[in-house]
This record gives sequence, C-alpha cells and structure tokens, in this order.
Amino acid sequence: MIIIDYNDKRPIYEQIIERFQTLIINGVMETDEKLPSVRTLAVELSINPNTIQRAYTELEKDGFIYTVKGRGNFVKRDEEFIRKHREKLLAGLEEQARTCMKQGIDRQELICCIEKVTEEVLA
Repeated sequence: MIIIDYNDKRPIYEQIIERFQTLIINGVMETDEKLPSVRTLAVELSINPNTIQRAYTELEKDGFIYTVKGRGNFVKRDEEFIRKHREKLLAGLEEQARTCMKQGIDRQELICCIEKVTEEVLA
C-alpha cells in the first residue's frame, strides 16, 4: 500500500503523507477504515516509528485522518473536505501556470507539460 522511493528528494514522511492522501481521496481507503499502527507500518517499511508518527500527525492536522485514543488512526473521508483540497491543488497549479507564463513559457509548452504528466501518471 505504501512504497518509499529512496531516489525521491522529499523526506520519507512527506512521501507517506502523499500516498495516504491519494488513497483516501481516490476512495481506495474507506471512511473509518483503520490505518496500520505506527509500529506495524514502521516495521513493514523498515523505517523509524517517529517518521510514521510524524506523517500521521500531519495527516490528522490536515483533516485526512482522526485518532481514537487506545484504538489507533482512522480515515476521515469528508466529501466537502476533499472538494476543498482539490480546489486548493488546482489553485496551486493555476498559480504555477501564471508564473511560468510570466517567465516566458508559452501556452503550448504548458499544455505539453500537463499532457506529459498525465501520460506518466496514467501509465
């Protein structure tokens, strides 16, 4: 379910956050589904439990999961939250596109870039 890319320059906890966000937003993980325990996931990925805890803390802070004391972490799937999260992502893309255009990248180059990313993700 979670795969770490050691060639990725981002910290491991950020990769874990992104993967869980993707699984939750795409409905792969159901509402109220229990996440693996910190210890279990740390052993499975052969990483420090503090890294998993940091990822879970950020996911909870961002509204993707909730914690029940003594029971663990669970998926919090709220359609309104997901809609707002997608809007936020698209706003970031719009801002990046504006920056690119202001710095001389033309419309066709932007379209080609988006098509390239789309092909890579769907492959």
